Amino acid sequence: MKPFARSDRVGGQIRKLICDLMQKDIKDPRLEGAVITGVKMARDLKSARVYYTVGGNKKNRDLAAAGFKKARGYVKRVLASRLGLRYMPDLKFFYDTSFDYGAHIDDILKSLDIEDGPDHKTTESQ
Repeated sequence: MKPFARSDRVGGQIRKLICDLMQKDIKDPRLEGAVITGVKMARDLKSARVYYTVGGNKKNRDLAAAGFKKARGYVKRVLASRLGLRYMPDLKFFYDTSFDYGAHIDDILKSLDIEDGPDHKTTESQ
């Protein structure tokens, strides 16, 4: 059995190439703080969901979404020439909410007031 499906390997390669494009070739100021967090490929390799995150508020997320929408054609063209696949996957960009959810959980945990150690005493201390 293969350790990874082909779609996982192609998704990793797409992620690597998009990150490289964002650093070297794409100069859109809306995408300056954006980070590609993952790529989920369909099993048939015809579509790819590219997940990104960006620091800041909802305005920055909306700007990044507009930047990715505008750069989508260029990214597809460059990836098609570098990947050598029979069909170039259709790229769709999505904001990755997992980091926001993690920060929300972290805030909740920090807001809990822990007083004087554990809630349960051991039998040795009684």
